[in-house]
Amino acid sequence: MPTAASFWDNLAEKYAAQPIANPEAYEETLARTRALLKPSDNVLEVGAGTGTTALKLAGDVARITSSDISANMMDIAKAKAADEGVHNVRFVQATPMDAALEEDAPYDAALAFNLLHLVEDVPAAVRHLHALLKPGGLFISKTPCIGQSFSIWPLVVPIMRAIGKAPYVRFLKVSELEDEFRAAGFEIIEAEAIPRGKPNHFVVARKV
Repeated sequence: MPTAASFWDNLAEKYAAQPIANPEAYEETLARTRALLKPSDNVLEVGAGTGTTALKLAGDVARITSSDISANMMDIAKAKAADEGVHNVRFVQATPMDAALEEDAPYDAALAFNLLHLVEDVPAAVRHLHALLKPGGLFISKTPCIGQSFSIWPLVVPIMRAIGKAPYVRFLKVSELEDEFRAAGFEIIEAEAIPRGKPNHFVVARKV
């Protein structure tokens, strides 16, 4: 079974070439996030993939530390930043729990889009992000809560993972995810599905 880093390293080129699955939902998420950020903000992104979101938000904030477990993903992100002339994004190969993220802390906001269901220790990840934020800082996330309804994926994914065809996936429920935020010391100030009727749970939480 490949490690999480090697799985995403092997997928990096294919991932970079794929179009965004739901452009309308992605743009809504970006717009909602952009409205919460300030030009002076120092922002952390975890689970950044090939850096698309960081590059789109770079003009709205002072700086972004954009991180991903995959070194290959980060290499692609760096090349994209160079091509686009973006200079206020630092790309770091790291998990959400890594000490490497502490170099630019404290942050005004932390972003985690389509990530937390792929993290084996969600409580540890959320606690670390809480620690990296300034008092009153925002944790903005969107997570597929695919444990909300019955599906065959909990049976299929472990088999696919055993043969290297799938990453670790946690089948979270909305209530479970929100409980993890509160337990880590966050106050949830916004929460809804984007797009409506789908299990992609957008949450804005404030460090208290």
